[in-house]
Amino acid sequence: MKKFLLKASVFTLLFLGFSSVFAQNSNYSYYDAFAPNFYTKNASETRSASGKPGAKYWQNKADYKLTASLNEATNEIKGSVNLTYTNNSPDELSYIWMYLDQNLFAKDSRGNAVVPVSGSRNGAKGEEFDGGHKISMLTINGKASKYEIVDTRMKVYLDKPLKANGGKLKIAINFSFISPEYGSDRMGYLPTKNGTIYTIAQWYPKMAVYDDVRGWNTQPYLGAGEFYCEYGDFEIALTVPANHFVVCSGEITNASEVMSKEEQNRWNKAKESESTVMIRSLEDVKRASKTSATKTWKFKMTNSRDVAWASSASFIIDGARINLPSGKKSMALSAYPEESEGQKAWSRSTEYTKGSIEGYSKRWLEYPYPAAINVAGNEGGMEYPGIVFCKYSSKGSSLWGVTDHEFGHAWFPMIVGSNERQFAWMDEGFNTFINGVSAEDFNAGEYQDKKFNMHLMAEMMTKPSLEPVYTAPDGMKERNLGLLAYMKPGTALAILREHVLGIDRFDDAFKTYIKNWAFKHPTPDDFFRTMENASGEDLGWFWRGWILNNWRLDQAVTDVKYVKNNPANGAIITIDNLEKMAMPVVLEVETVSGVKTRVNLPVEIWQRNTSWSFSFDSTEELKTIVVDPDNVLPDFNDANNKWKTEGFVPPAPGKLSAYTGSFSSKQIPITVEFVEEDDQLILNASGQQPLPLEDMGNNVFGFEEAGLEVKFSEDKKSFNLSFNGQSFDFTRN
Repeated sequence: MKKFLLKASVFTLLFLGFSSVFAQNSNYSYYDAFAPNFYTKNASETRSASGKPGAKYWQNKADYKLTASLNEATNEIKGSVNLTYTNNSPDELSYIWMYLDQNLFAKDSRGNAVVPVSGSRNGAKGEEFDGGHKISMLTINGKASKYEIVDTRMKVYLDKPLKANGGKLKIAINFSFISPEYGSDRMGYLPTKNGTIYTIAQWYPKMAVYDDVRGWNTQPYLGAGEFYCEYGDFEIALTVPANHFVVCSGEITNASEVMSKEEQNRWNKAKESESTVMIRSLEDVKRASKTSATKTWKFKMTNSRDVAWASSASFIIDGARINLPSGKKSMALSAYPEESEGQKAWSRSTEYTKGSIEGYSKRWLEYPYPAAINVAGNEGGMEYPGIVFCKYSSKGSSLWGVTDHEFGHAWFPMIVGSNERQFAWMDEGFNTFINGVSAEDFNAGEYQDKKFNMHLMAEMMTKPSLEPVYTAPDGMKERNLGLLAYMKPGTALAILREHVLGIDRFDDAFKTYIKNWAFKHPTPDDFFRTMENASGEDLGWFWRGWILNNWRLDQAVTDVKYVKNNPANGAIITIDNLEKMAMPVVLEVETVSGVKTRVNLPVEIWQRNTSWSFSFDSTEELKTIVVDPDNVLPDFNDANNKWKTEGFVPPAPGKLSAYTGSFSSKQIPITVEFVEEDDQLILNASGQQPLPLEDMGNNVFGFEEAGLEVKFSEDKKSFNLSFNGQSFDFTRN
């Protein structure tokens, strides 16, 4: 009996094997796409299975008092840090790590070493200067402390361990550095006709993050990977030439000491105005005479991960009120030189800033900062909490695009504080996605982009030489960063929203993620889990195809048959998935009379199939069938996306009728039925896909690709089935 059952199961497995051969050669594996156990680690006390912070989630806190003075003649910044660091972790810390980001510009830095001969966006573009942080004093709780600088990191040794669960220490540091002109496209200075613009960031020694995932996060700053910062409160005092105007993250606290009465009046008017108000005009800029005197501008910022600032004698300043959903107000400000002025250029910057912040606040989460400041500098575009640096020469749609993108970063990673150095796609990609929605919202879609033809984009977006989106930015080719950190993950979220979950379900889940992880440190798993739990969908197949792997998509129409060879009875349409990525399917079916019908098939058709046949209810001949008719999926091979009729000719009936009927075997408990379809003999076995056989002559039929042969007796009352050396005899029932 066991041998009998074994033969039956072997036959079934063999049948499964050769029936799948009939489909087009496919690289698709439904097990790879839909494999269980997508998550490689279970939930913990700090991170829940649903994607929320766990019941015992913790993160440390860094509160800063910062000072800096700007020497315009030497481009030197001198400053001090007074830092209170709170260890909320359950671990005692015997040492701490800090970042000295300016050390990227030291001649012997690792970042400089990895700049190719052809050049790079990262680094200082070959500028010769004495770059890097200089530390002249460091104390812990008032006592000099040993420290060790390793490239862009600094290890500070503690005399006694910092206690867990709320232990505090105070760090004081004096530092200085020479600003590069071009600081890795993130900071620097720009000479203009009315004075140099300084856009200052990565400027103070900063705490590294100690978290529940990696402990100390100490990946060096090489240029491509951005930042991962602790949250805290800031007090900032910036001393600059007296003819400069300073803008900084946060809120100014001594306006009466540094602004003229007229500037203060205009500032206050702008805070209440729906339209842009000039605060410091070009005429004011030209009246401000150069002097050796200085002014100290003071600011504060609460619950922020960083601060940046800009200073120049050349700044034209304008502003307007930002209206927030709760009824609170913020302020949009722009700082730009004479070269950037004009209604087609930076004179609309404040309008763009206001529109961007108001739009994101309505859709996702309310903007938390007292101001949103757009500064014209030599950066292509760079973001910091409450302030961004954008290209001074940008105009029109280009200025809107960079402004909206950089302020979108207020949500990712300023509010939702992911690790940019490790997962660029979690801020750049998410931000690219919300930028697309923002462009629809602003000014009735003034700068809304046309939708991509994803069939045309697919070759670029999924070419086999690309790294996966999940790759750290310092681990991918620099030429691929824009595609893999920005465009591809942004496109993935747009497709997930519009073609998988639907807008309402996606938006609810995405807002849940933002709310749960505001001012905290999410990982990719936290995002994946939140989206799945909030939407109610298992999306492992999606993350595998778009984020974890560089998989391709190729959906094809492979066969069309009419039921009982009669178009009036409807059709059986067969589609194949030929590459590794799985996606839902949309088809447009047109009949010969011109009636068009959309067919939507869920991704689950690929959960255990490489080929899928479905019934289409029609009463006439079909003219065309098109897969993905709107070109919204990255199908790189659209040559097989369309089927077109060559004219239906009813087959002559009865040619193979002598072979049709039901047969069974004494060797194995399998019933086989032969039917005739379209002049072809079809073998059917219970629970298996139909197998078309080729007429080899002399009562022999076969499926050559699988090495299968069926030989009928002369009287057609029996046949022998042979396959790979095994033989089974069947007789007619």
